[in-house]
Amino acid sequence: MTAVLLTAAAIHSAPAARGADNPSSPAAKGAQVYCFMRNSGNNHEVSWLAAYALIKRQSASLFKTSPEHAAVMITEAVVQNPGTFPDCGKYLGDLYASAVQEQQEQKQQREADTGSSSGSQTRSERYAY
Repeated sequence: MTAVLLTAAAIHSAPAARGADNPSSPAAKGAQVYCFMRNSGNNHEVSWLAAYALIKRQSASLFKTSPEHAAVMITEAVVQNPGTFPDCGKYLGDLYASAVQEQQEQKQQREADTGSSSGSQTRSERYAY
């Protein structure tokens, strides 16, 4: 029974989950850089570029850290340690705003592409059910 509990505990304390708790982890360092820069008056883009560059360079992973994963890493670090990153929660939405905007632009582009192809249809073809 104890072995099962220890195994379950080991599964739940995976490196990704522990990274935000460790102050020397790339996630915590990225959050520290991002929050410090934002609290110092820098805009999102500058702060994000600095934090993402740090996370990419300090991650021990074989694969490159994606921007989406880096944003999640920063968010987890801030949420798990709000006292360490005071007043940073108000900036976390900016980490995802560009992704949402990019998705909306891609959707509009797809709609424009499909709309332009249907433009070659005649009126009767377009409304033929």
